[in-house]
Amino acid sequence: MTGTPALWTIASVTDAALARAAAARATTEAPALDRARFLSSLTARLRRCLGAGGGWELLLRVRRATAGHDARLDVSLRPAGSPAPDPGDEPDLSCPLPHGPAGRPAPAGPPLAEALLRADEDTAAVLRRLDEQERLVRLHREELHRTDQGVLALHSDLEAAALVQRGLLDAERAARTETERARHLLAFLGDASATVTSSLSPSAVLRRLSGLLVPRYAGHLDVWLFDEEDVPLRAGDDGTHRAGVPERSAATVAAARTGRPQHAAAHPGALPGVDDLPLCAPDPRRPQLAIPLTARRPLGVLTLTAPGPRFDPDTSVMLVELARRAAIALDNARRYERHRDTAETLQRAQLTELPAPPGLLLAARYLPATRGLNIGGDWYDAFLQPDGGVLAVIGDVTGHGLHAAVVMGRLRTALRAYAVESDSPAEILTRLHRMFRHLQPDLYATALIARFRPGEPEVVWASAGHPPAVVRGADGTVRVLDARPGVMLGMPVPYVHTDHRAGLAPGSSLVLYTDGLVERRALGIDPGIERLGRTLAGLSVPELEQDPQAAADALLEPLLHDCARDDDVCLLLCHTLA
Repeated sequence: MTGTPALWTIASVTDAALARAAAARATTEAPALDRARFLSSLTARLRRCLGAGGGWELLLRVRRATAGHDARLDVSLRPAGSPAPDPGDEPDLSCPLPHGPAGRPAPAGPPLAEALLRADEDTAAVLRRLDEQERLVRLHREELHRTDQGVLALHSDLEAAALVQRGLLDAERAARTETERARHLLAFLGDASATVTSSLSPSAVLRRLSGLLVPRYAGHLDVWLFDEEDVPLRAGDDGTHRAGVPERSAATVAAARTGRPQHAAAHPGALPGVDDLPLCAPDPRRPQLAIPLTARRPLGVLTLTAPGPRFDPDTSVMLVELARRAAIALDNARRYERHRDTAETLQRAQLTELPAPPGLLLAARYLPATRGLNIGGDWYDAFLQPDGGVLAVIGDVTGHGLHAAVVMGRLRTALRAYAVESDSPAEILTRLHRMFRHLQPDLYATALIARFRPGEPEVVWASAGHPPAVVRGADGTVRVLDARPGVMLGMPVPYVHTDHRAGLAPGSSLVLYTDGLVERRALGIDPGIERLGRTLAGLSVPELEQDPQAAADALLEPLLHDCARDDDVCLLLCHTLA
């Protein structure tokens, strides 16, 4: 909706000023900046019109507010005498009137001087607005400066935090590396300890130790054993092992004298638990670490040459601990060897020389165990009875070592004593059983006794839980005397053993043995007995009669050549002559 327009004729500067004053009065309610912009633009147009000359008409028209549009004041300038503009035409200038028109624009206005004074109000409003904007700009600048300072501080904090985080990550990575390295050292120590301590041979202990340490942890390895004239082992990083008496280094001698690990180098090692020799001592070309080998007593010194420019502290701790365990293994191996040698000596001393009765050839073998502490307990015996008969005995006492060898000697002596009073194998075993139960309640024994009499084509035998004897006939056929054996000697039950008889024609052979010959952990005893039977069948009568000792060896070799002996082995070969 459009209000009634007001028309101003512009012919002079005064007319233009009055028209501008009227427009200013009509836009009193307009926003200050919009009003200032509108009046400035109107003034510029009026100035151009005056400069162009001639008469001009200024049309002021107020447009009422409509739906979606605020009220406004439209201004149109045209040369005097031009047709009136259509209400729908776009005005030359327009000023919004948010609060509605102040009233119909009047052709007459306030005096010119007053209008001019009021014009400064618009300028003052603009200046106030500019001051306000400048104040806001200053505030914004200060806020921006503080923001910049905060951003810089934040960047600095973030950079510091990043450096700290990087340091933490580096520390964590280093800690993980150290942990992994320590884990590898502990794993190596455990595996090496198991490898070294699993042997009961002193030389094998030292060989395994050198194989574990050279060249990864030591360039060279020397072992000085106090009770041996020569050093049993010297190992180099080239894989060589050589015996000899090296010149003792200052570190080795100091370790032997003080009983503490010693480090010798051109620089202090600062290794945990290790003494540094004075720098005035003769320095080796590479750092040396001399570690005493001490178990129940000082055994010697292990001297290691560093594989690089220096020994690592963590590695040195592992080496000292491994040397301690190797010393224990070495001491145990030596004690075992002494124990084993004593038991074997006692065992062999109690094995009697076989008789040579007419019509009967005897051959026996005793082989001590080559692994573990399994010597002692197996025995054989053969002796004449007053009536000319021969008793052949094979037996095995449970347990091993010196104690088993001593018990075996007692059992053998008692058996010979009972055999004086009786020629029945079963009766002898029954008496032995009663005696063993009374004197050795914690031990048991197996035994088999066979009785031969001149001119009798048979053998009488009795068994106390022992593996069955094997018989080879003169025709080469083999059979096993597998009648049910009696209980083991010493079992906590009363028992009476029984005699058994088996035909044994001239030219036949009877083989008695202990379980170490035929028993294998993975296979049991039956396959071994079958192999023994096949081996016995492969022998001929001339071989058995011409050289029974060689025949006994021929029986042992096929059964023992492919395995280590975990137990003693006894064999007694009895061959009747035709």
